[in-house]
This record gives sequence, C-alpha cells and structure tokens, in this order.
Amino acid sequence: MKKETINKLCCPFDKADLKLTEITKDTSNNVLEGFLVCTNCERLYPIVKGIPIMSPDEYREYKLESPLVERWQKHLKGRTFENFRISASMEVEG
Repeated sequence: MKKETINKLCCPFDKADLKLTEITKDTSNNVLEGFLVCTNCERLYPIVKGIPIMSPDEYREYKLESPLVERWQKHLKGRTFENFRISASMEVEG
C-alpha cells in the first residue's frame, strides 16, 4: 500500500487520525506489513500484504490477528493488544 493512500485513511469508528508503524516495505517503498493505530480509541489495524484490515470489530477475528501482532511485539514498545486495541502493559515490579 502506498504511503500517500495510508495518509488519507482515518479510524472508521471515530474518524481520528491513524499512526503508521511500518514492518516491511517493497522496493518501491510501499508498505507490505505493518499496522495503523487510532490516535483516539487506540484500535490497532494490521496491514497484511499491503492491505489494511479495517473491518468493524464484530467482523474481525481476534484469534487470527493475535499471532500476527505477537510477531510485531517489539514494535508495540511494551504495550499489549487486547480486544483489537493496544494499551499500556500492566506489569507489576516486585
């Protein structure tokens, strides 16, 4: 997916801006794999083979997306993925 196209997208739920995290790109600098995160509701939308998955929650399958997001854990910077949203890690130091 071209970055120019990604920059025109918004969250389908609250119309807020999306922040892009690129995982892999092709030789033309198109995003092949990565994710978009809503700056308001924190929903995560994966980009797979250049296609963003931006369906309503009721049509998404968490168990299919979870392994993909787990693979991208280092890009989440300690945050967790739950109920199609990312949130701060709830680790307790002891």
